Amino acid sequence: MPREDVHSNRSTSPVGSELFNTLQEMGRDWMARATAEVELNLKLSKKLTAAHSVPDALAAYQEWLNEEVGARAEDARLLMSSGQKFMDASSRFLSTGWTGAGPTT
Repeated sequence: MPREDVHSNRSTSPVGSELFNTLQEMGRDWMARATAEVELNLKLSKKLTAAHSVPDALAAYQEWLNEEVGARAEDARLLMSSGQKFMDASSRFLSTGWTGAGPTT
């Protein structure tokens, strides 16, 4: 899915648009993570349904747990990255004095 810049009618400043685009990107990233979480749990459900023994079920849970731990690590990385992007865009937005006219003194 291509990521295009979307300009908000609420802000005419490039910095305001940057903040808006950053928030949109963060939302897309978290929706993608939520979708991956649903898919991972559906995969577990299918494997448990197909399991014919306790060892099969335990193997399915073990595989799920390994993938879940990896997903949580990815979530932590994404949280830190998104937080940094948000703070950078917010500080640039606030430093323009909310008007886009440049820094205020």
